[in-house]
Amino acid sequence: MASSKKLISREEWEKRLNNVKIRKEDMNKLVMNFLVTEGNVEAAKKFRMESGTHPDIDLATITDRMAVKKAAQCGNVKDAIEKINDLNPEILDTNPQLFFQLQQQRLIELIRNGKVEEALEFAQEELAPRAEENQSFLEELERTISLVAFEDTSNCPVGELLDISQRLKTASEVNAAVLTSQSNEKDPKLPSLLKMLIWAQNKLDKKAAYPCINDLSNARLEDPTF
Repeated sequence: MASSKKLISREEWEKRLNNVKIRKEDMNKLVMNFLVTEGNVEAAKKFRMESGTHPDIDLATITDRMAVKKAAQCGNVKDAIEKINDLNPEILDTNPQLFFQLQQQRLIELIRNGKVEEALEFAQEELAPRAEENQSFLEELERTISLVAFEDTSNCPVGELLDISQRLKTASEVNAAVLTSQSNEKDPKLPSLLKMLIWAQNKLDKKAAYPCINDLSNARLEDPTF
């Protein structure tokens, strides 16, 4: 059966792409936005020197934000909380969800280190009062406390709480909150644009056969297959 899709040759497709004008300044701003949001201070400084692109924020503030994020990633939650309060006490005062998440991570770290009695005392004094007023907090507290019942956490149904990915999730939420408090976007623009590219290609795939990008890591155009 003959394909009803329109066939667009590589030559025609590349011609169309070349007709799309994108300013180098806009591309540079996109790169700087990614470096700043992800906290790559040294790379941002070097890129500023090479391209003449100035970030929207003082790069010194990135160092403070990354110190908070690193503390959370390493499981030093108490230190992370102190650093957040040093930056801006209102961040946690106005974000009870994030504060509970940090305290939950602190509880997880106590359990990870085998400090069961201290963990139970911490849960009762710091987390239980908040959980009484919020159903989702209560459910998360119950999930976390259940870790204590398992000597071998690999058999625990909520053992993923001890995974490093849980720390990274908490650190990511902290990073986003600090960015928001500094009136900056919490997510870089580049990943969103790549998602839009994939969405647009999926839409176009239904109507045309054309050279597309299948591997975002190299961004090479690949001829369509039939």
